[in-house]
Amino acid sequence: MKYIKQFLIILAVSLAGELLKSVLPLPVPASIYGMVIMFVCLMTGVIKLSAVKETGMFLIEIMPVMFIPAGVGLMTSFGILRPILLPVSIITVVTIITVMAASGWVSQLIIRRSEGKRDE
Repeated sequence: MKYIKQFLIILAVSLAGELLKSVLPLPVPASIYGMVIMFVCLMTGVIKLSAVKETGMFLIEIMPVMFIPAGVGLMTSFGILRPILLPVSIITVVTIITVMAASGWVSQLIIRRSEGKRDE
């Protein structure tokens, strides 16, 4: 029963993200709205981490399974993608490298700042 309650909390936050997407005229995906709402609720204590932790961990564990339909969709659409495969591949590689570099830079910045605060 605990997992059902946790899953319903996560679904309610996702629904709030969907509602925001339908109300606000911004080009932001509903899932991003939902993640921001969940983040704010967790940071302010509206939702306690213990209220969603186990189900959140389960969803993270099964996340690779969620990529199977997308992979199958790419395989079935290969004929359509063939003419643009090289540009898409180049864009994908450049994007991956950019995201990795930005993530590493931000992580290092956060680590340096947290170490600086500990030294004070």
